[in-house]
Amino acid sequence: MEILNEIRFRMPSLSVNESAARAVVSSFLIQADPTVEELSDIRTAVSEAVTNAVVHGYRHTKGDIELIVRLLPERMVYIRVRDKGCGIADVEQAMEPLFTTAPEEERSGLGFSVMQSVMDRLSVRSAPGKGTTVTMRKRLSAHGD
Repeated sequence: MEILNEIRFRMPSLSVNESAARAVVSSFLIQADPTVEELSDIRTAVSEAVTNAVVHGYRHTKGDIELIVRLLPERMVYIRVRDKGCGIADVEQAMEPLFTTAPEEERSGLGFSVMQSVMDRLSVRSAPGKGTTVTMRKRLSAHGD
């Protein structure tokens, strides 16, 4: 995979860092001149992935969340959000709309559904006790489209 540019950002699993992750992604992607809608979609997906890591991955503990954003050829954006938290026992079940492991916190269970709806590709790899990696891709529109 040819990488045109890349940024790596590591943050503690604090909910206040969700906005920092969105800001980092926005600042980095400006160089690719995305549309306002594309940038909004990507920021939303990143926010959902980071929120999942904070709320579910590191429930009642703290750890690091790693965010990698890459610009690839043909205006493809690659994003990876990784935690080393508790992991997901059943990824397929976790990706079902309205499924949540935190019903007492009034969570809607729509994080993965939102990510799927705004990104072109979503992949989730996880193992109990080892953490979760969310990988997303989105192709930006060509200039003038």
